[in-house]
Amino acid sequence: MEIGIDSFAAAFTEDSRAVSASDRLGNLIEQLEHADQLGLDSFGIGEHHRREFLDSAPTVILGAATARTKTIRLTSAVTVLSAVDPVRLFQEFATLDLLSRGRAEMVVGRGSSIEAFPLFGFDLDDYDALFAEKLELLLQIRKNEHVHWSGTFRPALTGQGVYPRPVQNPLPIWVGVGGTPQSFVRAGTLGLPLMVAIIGGETRRFRPLVDLYREAGRRAGHPPERLIVGMHSPGFVAKTTKEAADAYFPGWAKAVSDIGKERGWGPMTRRDFDAQLGPGGAFLIGNPEEVADKLIRHSEALGGVARITFQMNAASLSHEALMGSMDLIGKRVAPAVRAKLATVKT
Repeated sequence: MEIGIDSFAAAFTEDSRAVSASDRLGNLIEQLEHADQLGLDSFGIGEHHRREFLDSAPTVILGAATARTKTIRLTSAVTVLSAVDPVRLFQEFATLDLLSRGRAEMVVGRGSSIEAFPLFGFDLDDYDALFAEKLELLLQIRKNEHVHWSGTFRPALTGQGVYPRPVQNPLPIWVGVGGTPQSFVRAGTLGLPLMVAIIGGETRRFRPLVDLYREAGRRAGHPPERLIVGMHSPGFVAKTTKEAADAYFPGWAKAVSDIGKERGWGPMTRRDFDAQLGPGGAFLIGNPEEVADKLIRHSEALGGVARITFQMNAASLSHEALMGSMDLIGKRVAPAVRAKLATVKT
Protein backbone atom coordinates (compact mmCIF):
# COMPACT_ATOMS: atom_id res chain seq x y z
CA MET A 1 0.00 0.00 0.00
CA GLU A 2 1.29 3.45 -0.94
CA ILE A 3 0.85 6.24 1.62
CA GLY A 4 0.73 9.90 0.61
CA ILE A 5 -0.24 13.44 1.56
CA ASP A 6 -2.72 15.77 -0.15
CA SER A 7 -2.82 19.54 0.33
CA PHE A 8 -5.28 22.28 -0.57
CA ALA A 9 -2.66 24.95 0.20
CA ALA A 10 -4.69 26.69 2.89
CA ALA A 11 -4.19 30.45 2.59
CA PHE A 12 -4.37 31.21 6.32
CA THR A 13 -5.36 30.01 9.75
CA GLU A 14 -7.72 31.85 12.03
CA ASP A 15 -4.95 32.76 14.47
CA SER A 16 -2.14 33.49 12.01
CA ARG A 17 -3.52 35.55 9.16
CA ALA A 18 -0.35 37.67 9.24
CA VAL A 19 1.65 34.93 7.49
CA SER A 20 2.00 36.00 3.87
CA ALA A 21 0.77 33.92 0.95
CA SER A 22 4.36 33.72 -0.32
CA ASP A 23 5.54 32.29 2.99
CA ARG A 24 2.70 29.76 3.03
CA LEU A 25 3.62 28.50 -0.43
CA GLY A 26 7.24 28.36 0.68
CA ASN A 27 6.13 26.23 3.63
CA LEU A 28 4.21 23.96 1.28
CA ILE A 29 7.33 23.29 -0.80
CA GLU A 30 9.16 22.46 2.45
CA GLN A 31 6.38 20.00 3.28
CA LEU A 32 6.72 18.40 -0.14
CA GLU A 33 10.47 18.08 0.31
CA HIS A 34 10.03 16.63 3.80
CA ALA A 35 7.51 14.05 2.59
CA ASP A 36 10.03 12.97 -0.05
CA GLN A 37 12.82 12.68 2.53
CA LEU A 38 10.55 10.56 4.75
CA GLY A 39 9.98 8.10 1.91
CA LEU A 40 6.27 8.77 1.50
CA ASP A 41 4.90 7.70 -1.85
CA SER A 42 2.90 10.64 -3.18
CA PHE A 43 2.04 14.28 -2.61
CA GLY A 44 -1.07 15.76 -4.22
CA ILE A 45 -2.08 19.39 -4.68
CA GLY A 46 -5.77 20.22 -4.99
CA GLU A 47 -7.40 22.84 -7.18
CA HIS A 48 -9.69 25.54 -5.83
CA HIS A 49 -10.52 29.06 -6.91
CA ARG A 50 -11.50 30.46 -3.53
CA ARG A 51 -10.01 32.97 -1.12
CA GLU A 52 -9.30 30.26 1.46
CA PHE A 53 -6.81 28.37 -0.73
CA LEU A 54 -3.66 29.02 -2.77
CA ASP A 55 -3.89 25.99 -5.08
CA SER A 56 -5.53 27.46 -8.20
CA ALA A 57 -2.42 26.49 -10.26
CA PRO A 58 -1.36 23.07 -8.92
CA THR A 59 1.12 22.27 -11.69
CA VAL A 60 3.09 25.42 -10.87
CA ILE A 61 3.39 24.30 -7.23
CA LEU A 62 4.32 20.76 -8.24
CA GLY A 63 6.82 22.09 -10.76
CA ALA A 64 8.54 24.09 -8.03
CA ALA A 65 8.81 20.89 -6.00
CA THR A 66 10.60 18.91 -8.70
CA ALA A 67 13.94 20.55 -7.93
CA ARG A 68 13.59 19.75 -4.20
CA THR A 69 12.39 16.13 -4.42
CA LYS A 70 13.80 12.88 -5.79
CA THR A 71 11.40 9.95 -5.58
CA ILE A 72 7.94 11.04 -4.44
CA ARG A 73 5.07 10.93 -6.95
CA LEU A 74 3.73 14.42 -7.76
CA THR A 75 0.00 14.53 -8.47
CA SER A 76 -3.10 16.70 -8.56
CA ALA A 77 -5.81 16.12 -5.96
CA VAL A 78 -7.97 16.76 -7.98
CA THR A 79 -7.78 18.66 -11.26
CA VAL A 80 -11.17 20.13 -12.16
CA LEU A 81 -11.13 18.69 -15.68
CA SER A 82 -14.56 20.07 -16.60
CA ALA A 83 -13.26 23.66 -16.45
CA VAL A 84 -9.93 23.32 -18.29
CA ASP A 85 -8.68 22.65 -21.79
CA PRO A 86 -7.46 19.01 -21.93
CA VAL A 87 -4.76 19.96 -24.46
CA ARG A 88 -3.25 22.52 -22.13
CA LEU A 89 -3.67 20.24 -19.12
CA PHE A 90 -1.79 17.43 -20.83
CA GLN A 91 1.00 19.79 -21.85
CA GLU A 92 1.38 21.01 -18.26
CA PHE A 93 1.56 17.53 -16.77
CA ALA A 94 3.80 16.23 -19.56
CA THR A 95 6.18 19.10 -18.75
CA LEU A 96 5.95 18.23 -15.05
CA ASP A 97 6.74 14.62 -15.94
CA LEU A 98 9.85 15.68 -17.83
CA LEU A 99 11.02 17.96 -15.02
CA SER A 100 10.50 15.23 -12.41
CA ARG A 101 11.96 12.49 -14.63
CA GLY A 102 8.79 10.43 -14.70
CA ARG A 103 7.06 11.14 -11.37
CA ALA A 104 3.96 13.07 -12.50
CA GLU A 105 0.37 11.88 -12.19
CA MET A 106 -3.00 13.54 -12.36
CA VAL A 107 -6.27 12.82 -10.61
CA VAL A 108 -9.12 14.32 -12.63
CA GLY A 109 -12.65 14.97 -11.43
CA ARG A 110 -15.72 17.07 -12.00
CA GLY A 111 -14.96 19.13 -8.92
CA SER A 112 -17.07 19.46 -5.80
CA SER A 113 -16.23 23.17 -5.63
CA ILE A 114 -18.17 24.73 -8.47
CA GLU A 115 -16.59 28.21 -8.54
CA ALA A 116 -14.37 27.24 -11.50
CA PHE A 117 -17.36 26.96 -13.85
CA PRO A 118 -18.50 30.60 -13.95
CA LEU A 119 -14.89 31.78 -13.57
CA PHE A 120 -13.90 30.14 -16.84
CA GLY A 121 -17.17 30.68 -18.67
CA PHE A 122 -18.78 27.25 -18.39
CA ASP A 123 -22.42 26.44 -17.66
CA LEU A 124 -22.98 24.40 -14.50
CA ASP A 125 -25.87 22.67 -16.26
CA ASP A 126 -23.21 20.98 -18.43
CA TYR A 127 -21.45 19.63 -15.32
CA ASP A 128 -21.35 15.95 -16.33
CA ALA A 129 -21.28 16.38 -20.13
CA LEU A 130 -18.22 18.63 -19.86
CA PHE A 131 -16.34 16.06 -17.81
CA ALA A 132 -17.23 13.11 -20.04
CA GLU A 133 -16.19 14.89 -23.23
CA LYS A 134 -12.99 16.33 -21.82
CA LEU A 135 -11.94 13.02 -20.31
CA GLU A 136 -12.41 11.38 -23.70
CA LEU A 137 -10.20 14.02 -25.32
CA LEU A 138 -7.57 13.82 -22.58
CA LEU A 139 -7.27 10.05 -23.09
CA GLN A 140 -7.01 10.53 -26.86
CA ILE A 141 -4.16 13.00 -26.35
CA ARG A 142 -2.41 10.61 -23.98
CA LYS A 143 -2.65 7.82 -26.55
CA ASN A 144 -1.87 9.76 -29.74
CA GLU A 145 0.75 12.37 -30.54
CA HIS A 146 -1.42 13.65 -33.41
CA VAL A 147 -5.08 13.90 -32.49
CA HIS A 148 -8.21 13.72 -34.63
CA TRP A 149 -11.20 14.59 -32.45
CA SER A 150 -14.40 16.62 -32.42
CA GLY A 151 -16.86 17.46 -29.67
CA THR A 152 -19.39 19.97 -28.37
CA PHE A 153 -17.44 22.21 -26.01
CA ARG A 154 -14.14 22.72 -27.83
CA PRO A 155 -13.01 23.30 -31.43
CA ALA A 156 -12.08 20.10 -33.25
CA LEU A 157 -8.54 18.77 -33.56
CA THR A 158 -7.64 17.70 -37.09
CA GLY A 159 -4.32 15.98 -36.61
CA GLN A 160 -2.38 18.63 -34.71
CA GLY A 161 0.49 17.38 -32.59
CA VAL A 162 0.35 17.86 -28.81
CA TYR A 163 3.74 18.46 -27.21
CA PRO A 164 5.79 17.79 -25.20
CA ARG A 165 5.31 14.08 -24.68
CA PRO A 166 5.88 12.77 -21.15
CA VAL A 167 8.54 10.37 -19.89
CA GLN A 168 5.89 7.89 -18.76
CA ASN A 169 3.88 6.13 -21.44
CA PRO A 170 1.12 6.23 -20.53
CA LEU A 171 1.08 9.20 -18.17
CA PRO A 172 -0.93 8.02 -15.11
CA ILE A 173 -4.46 9.46 -15.03
CA TRP A 174 -6.71 8.60 -12.07
CA VAL A 175 -10.41 9.43 -11.83
CA GLY A 176 -11.37 11.17 -8.59
CA VAL A 177 -14.88 10.28 -7.39
CA GLY A 178 -17.20 11.04 -4.49
CA GLY A 179 -20.37 8.99 -4.13
CA THR A 180 -21.98 9.01 -7.58
CA PRO A 181 -22.41 5.44 -8.96
CA GLN A 182 -22.11 6.62 -12.58
CA SER A 183 -18.65 7.98 -11.84
CA PHE A 184 -17.47 4.63 -10.49
CA VAL A 185 -18.86 2.82 -13.53
CA ARG A 186 -17.23 5.28 -15.94
CA ALA A 187 -13.80 4.83 -14.36
CA GLY A 188 -14.15 1.04 -14.45
CA THR A 189 -15.35 0.97 -18.04
CA LEU A 190 -12.35 3.06 -19.09
CA GLY A 191 -9.96 0.94 -17.02
CA LEU A 192 -8.60 3.96 -15.15
CA PRO A 193 -7.32 3.98 -11.55
CA LEU A 194 -9.93 5.16 -9.06
CA MET A 195 -9.33 7.65 -6.23
CA VAL A 196 -12.26 7.71 -3.81
CA ALA A 197 -12.73 10.78 -1.61
CA ILE A 198 -14.24 9.56 1.67
CA ILE A 199 -14.67 12.57 3.92
CA GLY A 200 -17.34 11.23 6.24
CA GLY A 201 -19.42 8.22 7.19
CA GLU A 202 -18.18 4.66 7.44
CA THR A 203 -15.63 3.55 4.87
CA ARG A 204 -17.28 0.14 4.44
CA ARG A 205 -20.38 1.84 2.98
CA PHE A 206 -18.35 2.65 -0.12
CA ARG A 207 -17.64 -1.02 -0.84
CA PRO A 208 -20.68 -1.53 -3.12
CA LEU A 209 -19.54 1.43 -5.25
CA VAL A 210 -15.99 0.08 -5.45
CA ASP A 211 -17.41 -3.33 -6.40
CA LEU A 212 -19.45 -1.57 -9.09
CA TYR A 213 -16.20 -0.06 -10.43
CA ARG A 214 -14.45 -3.42 -10.50
CA GLU A 215 -17.40 -5.15 -12.14
CA ALA A 216 -17.67 -2.44 -14.84
CA GLY A 217 -13.96 -2.86 -15.51
CA ARG A 218 -14.27 -6.64 -15.72
CA ARG A 219 -17.17 -6.39 -18.18
CA ALA A 220 -15.14 -3.98 -20.30
CA GLY A 221 -12.34 -6.55 -20.50
CA HIS A 222 -9.78 -4.88 -18.25
CA PRO A 223 -7.55 -7.18 -16.16
CA PRO A 224 -7.98 -6.94 -12.36
CA GLU A 225 -4.47 -5.55 -11.85
CA ARG A 226 -5.41 -2.51 -13.93
CA LEU A 227 -8.39 -1.66 -11.72
CA ILE A 228 -6.49 0.15 -8.97
CA VAL A 229 -8.31 1.76 -6.03
CA GLY A 230 -7.03 4.62 -3.89
CA MET A 231 -8.62 6.46 -0.99
CA HIS A 232 -8.36 10.08 0.19
CA SER A 233 -9.59 11.09 3.66
CA PRO A 234 -9.09 13.79 6.29
CA GLY A 235 -6.17 12.78 8.47
CA PHE A 236 -3.73 13.97 11.12
CA VAL A 237 -1.39 12.06 13.40
CA ALA A 238 -0.12 13.17 16.81
CA LYS A 239 1.40 11.44 19.83
CA THR A 240 -2.04 10.86 21.33
CA THR A 241 -5.49 10.61 19.81
CA LYS A 242 -6.77 13.44 21.98
CA GLU A 243 -3.96 15.72 20.84
CA ALA A 244 -4.65 14.87 17.18
CA ALA A 245 -8.41 15.39 17.48
CA ASP A 246 -8.14 18.61 19.48
CA ALA A 247 -5.71 20.06 16.94
CA TYR A 248 -7.70 19.06 13.84
CA PHE A 249 -11.26 19.78 14.92
CA PRO A 250 -11.42 23.62 15.09
CA GLY A 251 -10.14 24.32 11.58
CA TRP A 252 -11.98 21.37 10.03
CA ALA A 253 -15.26 22.31 11.70
CA LYS A 254 -14.97 25.88 10.44
CA ALA A 255 -14.14 24.78 6.88
CA VAL A 256 -17.02 22.30 6.72
CA SER A 257 -19.47 24.69 8.39
CA ASP A 258 -18.55 27.55 6.06
CA ILE A 259 -19.13 25.39 2.99
CA GLY A 260 -22.30 24.07 4.59
CA LYS A 261 -23.73 27.59 4.69
CA GLU A 262 -23.42 27.69 0.89
CA ARG A 263 -24.85 24.22 0.32
CA GLY A 264 -27.48 23.94 3.02
CA TRP A 265 -25.65 21.69 5.49
CA GLY A 266 -25.81 22.10 9.23
CA PRO A 267 -22.71 23.11 11.21
CA MET A 268 -20.06 20.52 12.09
CA THR A 269 -20.27 19.59 15.78
CA ARG A 270 -17.65 17.95 17.95
CA ARG A 271 -20.01 14.99 18.41
CA ASP A 272 -20.24 14.52 14.62
CA PHE A 273 -16.47 14.82 14.36
CA ASP A 274 -15.73 12.34 17.14
CA ALA A 275 -18.03 9.78 15.50
CA GLN A 276 -15.59 9.66 12.58
CA LEU A 277 -12.65 8.79 14.86
CA GLY A 278 -13.90 5.30 15.70
CA PRO A 279 -12.71 2.08 14.04
CA GLY A 280 -15.16 2.31 11.13
CA GLY A 281 -15.16 6.08 10.66
CA ALA A 282 -13.44 7.64 7.69
CA PHE A 283 -11.05 10.00 9.48
CA LEU A 284 -7.38 9.02 9.69
CA ILE A 285 -6.93 10.97 12.91
CA GLY A 286 -5.23 9.59 16.00
CA ASN A 287 -1.98 8.26 17.37
CA PRO A 288 0.39 6.34 15.05
CA GLU A 289 -0.69 2.86 16.15
CA GLU A 290 -4.40 3.59 15.80
CA VAL A 291 -3.97 5.20 12.39
CA ALA A 292 -1.80 2.35 11.09
CA ASP A 293 -4.46 -0.16 12.13
CA LYS A 294 -7.15 2.00 10.55
CA LEU A 295 -5.34 2.10 7.19
CA ILE A 296 -5.34 -1.70 7.15
CA ARG A 297 -9.04 -1.82 8.05
CA HIS A 298 -9.94 0.70 5.37
CA SER A 299 -8.12 -1.35 2.76
CA GLU A 300 -9.87 -4.53 3.85
CA ALA A 301 -13.25 -2.75 3.89
CA LEU A 302 -12.83 -1.71 0.26
CA GLY A 303 -11.47 -5.03 -0.96
CA GLY A 304 -7.88 -3.86 -1.26
CA VAL A 305 -6.50 -0.35 -1.65
CA ALA A 306 -3.31 0.56 -3.51
CA ARG A 307 -2.89 4.08 -2.09
CA ILE A 308 -4.26 6.05 0.87
CA THR A 309 -3.66 9.79 1.15
CA PHE A 310 -4.01 12.08 4.17
CA GLN A 311 -5.78 15.42 3.71
CA MET A 312 -4.34 17.44 6.58
CA ASN A 313 -4.26 21.12 5.78
CA ALA A 314 -7.94 21.69 5.03
CA ALA A 315 -8.07 22.14 8.80
CA SER A 316 -5.74 25.17 8.52
CA LEU A 317 -3.09 23.66 10.77
CA SER A 318 0.25 25.37 11.27
CA HIS A 319 3.32 24.49 9.23
CA GLU A 320 4.96 23.06 12.34
CA ALA A 321 1.96 20.84 13.09
CA LEU A 322 1.87 19.51 9.53
CA MET A 323 5.59 18.77 9.52
CA GLY A 324 5.29 16.96 12.86
CA SER A 325 2.38 14.87 11.65
CA MET A 326 4.26 13.91 8.49
CA ASP A 327 7.18 12.81 10.68
CA LEU A 328 4.90 10.42 12.54
CA ILE A 329 3.29 9.16 9.32
CA GLY A 330 6.65 8.55 7.65
CA LYS A 331 8.54 7.16 10.64
CA ARG A 332 5.85 5.22 12.49
CA VAL A 333 2.60 4.79 10.53
CA ALA A 334 4.06 3.76 7.16
CA PRO A 335 6.57 1.24 8.61
CA ALA A 336 3.86 -0.29 10.81
CA VAL A 337 1.50 -0.67 7.84
CA ARG A 338 4.21 -2.23 5.68
CA ALA A 339 5.16 -4.65 8.45
CA LYS A 340 1.55 -5.71 8.98
CA LEU A 341 0.97 -6.23 5.25
CA ALA A 342 4.19 -8.23 4.94
CA THR A 343 3.05 -10.47 7.78
CA VAL A 344 -0.30 -11.05 6.08
CA LYS A 345 1.41 -12.00 2.80
CA THR A 346 3.66 -14.55 4.49
